[in-house]
Amino acid sequence: MNICSYICIKFIRMEEKVDILKMDEAAYTLKAISNGTRLCVISLLAEQEELNVSQLGEQLQCEQSLLSHHLTDMRAKGILNCRRDGKNCYYSLKNKQIIQIIECIRICNCV
Repeated sequence: MNICSYICIKFIRMEEKVDILKMDEAAYTLKAISNGTRLCVISLLAEQEELNVSQLGEQLQCEQSLLSHHLTDMRAKGILNCRRDGKNCYYSLKNKQIIQIIECIRICNCV
């Protein structure tokens, strides 16, 4: 069961025993993406599979230094993969289940 499904099921069926380790994992992931820029990066990578920093910066109209900080942190937290090709770093989603979390947020009309 993925994180998003686990959270949704637990909030719908509160009679089931809560697995604190799964909830901690979910909280860690949610904290790691709890920023508008990071959510936009995830959305763009969900649509386009792989983008470099320049491409992401153009689409987000974000300073490269700020964007690089977010990308480095998301990579360290296991959300993104990074592939180097010459001077360029190409980013992709490491765990596609993160897209489901974004969809849960959209379905709940939070975005």
